[in-house]
Amino acid sequence: MYGLIILMGLSLVGLVGWGVFYEIRPRHPDFAAPRWWSSVVGMNVLVFAVAQVGLLFLVVQDAMAEEIATGGGAAPPEVSLGMGLALLAIGLPTAVATVAAGLAVGAVGSSALAAISEKPELFGRTLIYLGLAEGIAIYGVVVTILMLGKI
Repeated sequence: MYGLIILMGLSLVGLVGWGVFYEIRPRHPDFAAPRWWSSVVGMNVLVFAVAQVGLLFLVVQDAMAEEIATGGGAAPPEVSLGMGLALLAIGLPTAVATVAAGLAVGAVGSSALAAISEKPELFGRTLIYLGLAEGIAIYGVVVTILMLGKI
């Protein structure tokens, strides 16, 4: 479990690092960030790093702490490593479907607005296409609910 947390943390740090790298050294020599932008990015990274360290020491430490068992009450059910990974895998279809639906709605929505501006009578058809794009997210939620029913 700790390896998974470390992997997620390193991927987050890597993503931020690539963003900072591409902000400071852009790919095209014609496009250069203003000088003041480097200090803004540096301050953003500093605030983000301090917030992550604060969350790590204040929240994650307590979340993974073992509770002291009291005498009379029933202990809460323990989540095993396999169950935790299964729950992460169950959440994956919703996440992927939501991202895919966002991409689809962005492309279809902009095209629909362009079509409606030229021919207003196409409004009904464009709503159907937008509904189909939103259906991707609904299918992801349905798959997640079906998978939750299996465990």
